[in-house]
Amino acid sequence: MLFKDYHMEQIRSGSKTVTRREWERRQAKPDGVYIASTEMFTSHDEADCYIRVDDVYQQALGDMTDEDARAEGDYEDLADFRAGYELVYGEGSWDPEKVVWVIEFEYVGRDRPD
Repeated sequence: MLFKDYHMEQIRSGSKTVTRREWERRQAKPDGVYIASTEMFTSHDEADCYIRVDDVYQQALGDMTDEDARAEGDYEDLADFRAGYELVYGEGSWDPEKVVWVIEFEYVGRDRPD
């Protein structure tokens, strides 16, 4: 699963435990273990770290809370997360009615789990 460079330490420290994606369909499954990386097509030998998905569901951006935003990493509140969201998806991409995929996960380590 792709992340920005600055997200990797947040994932490893446990301050980022959720990500929101503009997927057309679900691309992750609960209990699945995925490579978390900053580059596409990363091999297991090149993996930054691994995450285990706890839950996957859809949510409108307008239904997010400050607590949801803090789980996304080092964001102080929803307004701070919104600014970060628009850095990733483009200025004006935030639409409170837009439904996105929410992926809750936990860090499982730098080494490939058994």
